[in-house]
Amino acid sequence: MFSFKQFSLEQDRTAMKVGTDGVLLGAWTPIEKNPYSILDIGTGTGIIALMLAQRSTAEQIDALEIDEDAYEQATDNFENSPWNDRLFCFHAGLDEFVEDPEDEYDLIVSNPPFYSEDYKSSNEQRDLARFQDAMPFEDLIEAAALLLSENGIFSVIIPFKEEENFLALAEEYELYPLKITRVKGTPTTEIKRSLLAFSRNETPNFPIDELIIETARHIYTPEYIELTKEFYLKM
Repeated sequence: MFSFKQFSLEQDRTAMKVGTDGVLLGAWTPIEKNPYSILDIGTGTGIIALMLAQRSTAEQIDALEIDEDAYEQATDNFENSPWNDRLFCFHAGLDEFVEDPEDEYDLIVSNPPFYSEDYKSSNEQRDLARFQDAMPFEDLIEAAALLLSENGIFSVIIPFKEEENFLALAEEYELYPLKITRVKGTPTTEIKRSLLAFSRNETPNFPIDELIIETARHIYTPEYIELTKEFYLKM
């Protein structure tokens, strides 16, 4: 059990446990436009969908999960949350889901699998959760372009080394950066992650900033505390 201030998550049946990436995306994703409908692609434990349920007034929060165990776990986590009337999980792959889309979404989020290297472990479930070939970036972007409402926002977290490629792919589908935050573990380490938000409209001089998580082991920066304080128990 992983407990946050307003909800808890069981994660014993999912390959990918609650981690900093999911929390970052759930806390950082722009909701200023007050989305009515949200889609979380590859929900895992359901953490990002639950964080957005806490942060927003969205009436419809759908999640998509291909792995059966993770799907069942996310469904249980949704049902046990304070927002169970707004959350729903589909057991399907992205390709299946976009074949017959019923809805457009005002906000689409994803913490996609992103180990594109040839390394595989002996745990097939974990590989599915972690490896990009289970859901290539292009498939994700194409789906977002198809499912996003006219004024919607598409938000992801990816490795920084993939940022340039991801931005170029998104532009091919006429999705343009709205905001970029690059994440470092400490002041002296390399940039590790990119938080990217896109819309259908080009935003000249969109903000690009940097977020440092900690200055020393468990000594978190004021910026990281500010971002996550509504969720972590000890922030």
